[in-house]
Amino acid sequence: MPAHRHYSRYGRYTGGPDPLAPPADLTEALEAVGRDVMEGYSPREAVREFLRRGGRGQRGLDDLAGRVNQRRRELLQRHRLGGTLEEAKGLLDEALRREREQFLRDARMDPMDRQFREMRLDGLPSSTAAAVSELADYDWASQSARESYERIKDLLGREMLDQRFAGMKEALENATDEDRERIGQMLSDLNDLLAQHARGEDTEAAFREFMDQHGEFFPEDPQSVEELIDAMAARAAAAQRMMNSMTPEQRDELMRLSSQAFGSPELMKQLGRLDAQLQALRPGEDWSGSERFGGQEGVGLGDGTGLLQDVADLDSLAEQLAQDHQGAGLDDVDLEALTRQLGEEAAVDARTLAELERALRDSGLLRRASDGSLRLSPQAIRRLGKSLLQDISRQLSGRAGARETRAAGAAGEPTGATRAWRFGDVEPWDVTRTVTNAVQRTVAEGGSAAGGVRLQVDDVEVQETEARTQAAVALLVDTSFSMAAQGRWLPMKRTSLALHHLVTTRFRGDALETIAFGRWAHGLSAEELTALPPVHEQGTNLHHALLLATRFFREHPSMQPVLLVVTDGEPTAHLMPDGEAFFDWPPSPRTLDLTVAELERIGRLGARITFFRLGDDAGLERFLAAMARRVDGRVVAPEPEDLGSSVVGEYLDARP
Repeated sequence: MPAHRHYSRYGRYTGGPDPLAPPADLTEALEAVGRDVMEGYSPREAVREFLRRGGRGQRGLDDLAGRVNQRRRELLQRHRLGGTLEEAKGLLDEALRREREQFLRDARMDPMDRQFREMRLDGLPSSTAAAVSELADYDWASQSARESYERIKDLLGREMLDQRFAGMKEALENATDEDRERIGQMLSDLNDLLAQHARGEDTEAAFREFMDQHGEFFPEDPQSVEELIDAMAARAAAAQRMMNSMTPEQRDELMRLSSQAFGSPELMKQLGRLDAQLQALRPGEDWSGSERFGGQEGVGLGDGTGLLQDVADLDSLAEQLAQDHQGAGLDDVDLEALTRQLGEEAAVDARTLAELERALRDSGLLRRASDGSLRLSPQAIRRLGKSLLQDISRQLSGRAGARETRAAGAAGEPTGATRAWRFGDVEPWDVTRTVTNAVQRTVAEGGSAAGGVRLQVDDVEVQETEARTQAAVALLVDTSFSMAAQGRWLPMKRTSLALHHLVTTRFRGDALETIAFGRWAHGLSAEELTALPPVHEQGTNLHHALLLATRFFREHPSMQPVLLVVTDGEPTAHLMPDGEAFFDWPPSPRTLDLTVAELERIGRLGARITFFRLGDDAGLERFLAAMARRVDGRVVAPEPEDLGSSVVGEYLDARP
């Protein structure tokens, strides 16, 4: 038997979501959401903003909504209504031309009859509808002219039906009298079915019987009376909006012409009854709206109705993409409608965004607090801190002679973890891991480990270590309103979160206390700091913050104290014995005295002290310089974008 060859073709999966696609990558989404949360957005608002903006290589909702609006404008600006009237006028002109040509060709025609006919044709009104009506009893001399005239009635009938049943214009192009009778019977049966449904009667059996007889007219394949009504009402409402969009003259002309449809007033009677029933059954459809068309491409009744349906689709998509209503989600977006209007690529974008939304919701990165609000979970804050620390590490590694912060202490106790060797490492090799890597690589390359293996640089892993001496680190961050007003709020939060992640993951033996100070001072967890909104509050109470730092250092007497202060203003408040905050501007001498005294108390504990000055305030510069001299500390003046690397670098340098 001859061998059969089987050929396969591979391409992009188009049957919905790709079953082999990797899970949604939340790294970029989490960074964006975390950044917005730290700027003061709620997590819900931050997720919504990310979905609106999109990410790298991923279009967002705003882009899709912009394309929807552009498509809507193009439809309205490309087309104009009145195509049916123009087509009817063209057929009438053709019929009159052929009739007059027949007068010239027919030498046997009675001269008096010819003159009478010419006078009647010359006296026709300018209105196409009126002329068609007046010619209803005209005895055409030309058979081709008669056919052109009859095509006007046929055109109107097909267009009127096409308004309610998409595709009917083409389907009835060569319709016979029998076809028209079947249409009339279908309309009569349909109106009876809708009337039965409106009375509240059971229509399930009647619907099945109706579809068995007339299902060919309904390509949507409705499965119930309700689905049938939904489909028909949407198109009928679009047809009404199209009529509303016409000029009064166009509407009047069309209504007068419609009586000639198929030469049967019964058609218009049935269609009028159908429209009335649909409007009563679906009053929520837009029956009164209108649009302004301004293009050059004329469209008839059926095509115009289709355009208005497209516009309605686009309006619905714009509302879905806006996500403005309570409980809105991207699962609400009609992907089939989006594909029809913008193509498969747009539907893929929307589906990807929906997957990101579900992944964020189901990943545990967001949790609901006791008050019902959404917050970043501890897992999300850890991932965010890791990402921020990586950014800072790249900044630090770019400095001359600097090392990445991922490296633990160069000499000290092993942590039990290993990592790939990097140039300049002095940590001891992990021999077991190094040899295992070499064996696995040799076998993977097709070799055999029986005769020995050769080590390569990529095989080497070193033991991570941590310094034996521990540090107690107090990070004091200014949360007065000037920090937010001057664009320093986000860098301050990013710095705090990155330092928190570094200490809790790489230097677990160290203790870190983050203390925020505005009019009062208070300790903050990483979660609280992340969600902390800027508050318009007067006062920079460094005195209170130093009191809390002193208490923190005394709670860890065996650790090396490290004090890091981030601020953009002189102290303008201090804590009074009754717990109230005293505020004054310019700074009160009493405030300055108490602040300096508390700083000197920390200095006597042996703390390493660094001030990070933000901004160019001359008074602050003089004050911090004087403070640093009193306690043998340092002042660093980084740009806001360099604050993170400055603080983390100072922490690493300060560790004993």
